[in-house]
Amino acid sequence: MDDFTLARVIHVLAVLFWIGGVAFVTLIVMPSTRASHAAEDRLAAFHGVEGRFAPQARLWVLLAGASGLWMTWRADLWSRFADLHFWWMHAMVVLWAIFAAMLFVVEPLFLHRRMAASPDPSRDYARMERMHRVLLALSVVTTIGAVGGSHGLF
Repeated sequence: MDDFTLARVIHVLAVLFWIGGVAFVTLIVMPSTRASHAAEDRLAAFHGVEGRFAPQARLWVLLAGASGLWMTWRADLWSRFADLHFWWMHAMVVLWAIFAAMLFVVEPLFLHRRMAASPDPSRDYARMERMHRVLLALSVVTTIGAVGGSHGLF
């Protein structure tokens, strides 16, 4: 197995766990938390679960970014970013940047502190749930584009 194949295996596995985790949290954990906890307790209940998932998400996002960068460099795919037919590569980078910023900067430095002092945790939970849905939808579109685009669909 060559280094490019290994990078692709790592990339697909990382995306599988990263986006699969986002889907699980968005479609299972958050609705379950909403259904089983009072509005004012949802945020705290969610953070109990999210605290276990965040370190894993950080690992998968790092591996997805590193392997994607390696494949782009190794195969000299930089020119694809100048061609709109490869829109899905732009989408992958933008989606990765959003998640990396959230996981490594926004959540640990700002968001957790803000939510701990929230005057309205039920409103914050609803906002967080909407944001997760938007990010999951973007993730699905990006995944469809990446798989289809890498196999000549676009």
